[in-house]
Amino acid sequence: MFCLDERLQADTVYLGRLPLSKVLLMKDSRYPWVILVPARTNVFEYYHLKKEDRLQLMEESTFVAEKMADHFAPDSVNVAELGNVVAQLHVHHIARFKTDPAWPGPVWGHSPAEPYSEQALAERIEEVTNLLSSHFIEESEADDDVQDTVYW
Repeated sequence: MFCLDERLQADTVYLGRLPLSKVLLMKDSRYPWVILVPARTNVFEYYHLKKEDRLQLMEESTFVAEKMADHFAPDSVNVAELGNVVAQLHVHHIARFKTDPAWPGPVWGHSPAEPYSEQALAERIEEVTNLLSSHFIEESEADDDVQDTVYW
């Protein structure tokens, strides 16, 4: 059964569900930062996904990146999948600006996250949920752990 990594649970807020992925907001107020986590068990790399899931993840990632680029008008949208700290496959989408504290380098390891105030977090959740919710589905419609397969 699919279970979200504990670190992702601690560092993010759940926003909604796309056909394949859980959509999370990173709790760092310095960056508009969305993470997609395919709801599959024992998947640590793209190549662990079935072909159909790989294609779906690419569609979902493209959708999120385009929406973020249109809405936030960043200098760049960084899309990355690292897995060095959290092994569970997850894809970061970070709106980056030349004025952000880590620019032009990566956000990882630059400095500790700056939490949102309660009000700012509520506003960002509403903002990003509204941005992406046109493609959200109900959890009950989701097809998690189709065969609970390890793909290698």
